[in-house]
Amino acid sequence: MDGRPLAHHHPSPEALRAAPLLVASDLDRTLIYSAPALGLTMPDAEAPRLLCVETYEHKPLSYMTETAAALLAELAGATTFVPATTRTREQYGRIHLPGPAPEFAVCANGGHLLVHGEPDPDWQRTVAGRLAARCAPLDEVRAHLVRAADPAWLLKERVAEDLFAYLVVERPLLPDTWVKDLAGWADERGWTVSLQGRKIYAVPKPLTKSAAVAEVARRTGASGILAAGDSLLDADLLLAADRGWRPGHGELADSGWHAPHVTALDERGVAAGEEIVRAFLGGVVPPGHAG
Repeated sequence: MDGRPLAHHHPSPEALRAAPLLVASDLDRTLIYSAPALGLTMPDAEAPRLLCVETYEHKPLSYMTETAAALLAELAGATTFVPATTRTREQYGRIHLPGPAPEFAVCANGGHLLVHGEPDPDWQRTVAGRLAARCAPLDEVRAHLVRAADPAWLLKERVAEDLFAYLVVERPLLPDTWVKDLAGWADERGWTVSLQGRKIYAVPKPLTKSAAVAEVARRTGASGILAAGDSLLDADLLLAADRGWRPGHGELADSGWHAPHVTALDERGVAAGEEIVRAFLGGVVPPGHAG
């Protein structure tokens, strides 16, 4: 069992459209893409126009297609749109998405719930209590990561928001079974492991995007949730949603992950990001009412 309510408990598409919906989406490699992740395979003359949505150290870093940006602005004006990211608050703050600023945002994989850009203290207390009760402390996991990693392929070791740890690695040099072995060790201590690009995340199991998004749904009275994501850290969010989408790239696609209510897109890279926003908008705005 994956923990989802039975299908017949979910509202019908007609009911979803009749009441307020919440749209929650991962950002990196789901809605926004760095240059190496764009996945543009067509001739240069046919490539889509891109909008830069993040600058880092005075250089453009992340992009959407201009079409996706226009659709996202329309979506954000039509419903509650919640960015749900593993990024820290500081890293999230570099992103400037089109449309009105989101009232709510989920950072640090659910560790922080931002309300009008400020961390919600009640949510922080809730998260701290769950972590203390259900999993090994961060220091223990971080120490194991550092001991187990090989300097030959370890580039950086970081802690995010004093909540979880991650490594930046030379992925071609990473031993085939290292992540699987780490995942087994972490699972016994209430933690989960995810490999995304060059980063290996170790995250406490109670620290989830779905829990934070459920809190937003509770506060807004949302009738249902639409969601998207590309990594194993997004699986809980997709399972908790009424409808979901995943791109044709990423951890979920590579592992063949699926769920009956989650659409596995064929599109990869920035084209998938555009298709996801289009799907969100189609789920929120009744046919014939799109702008």
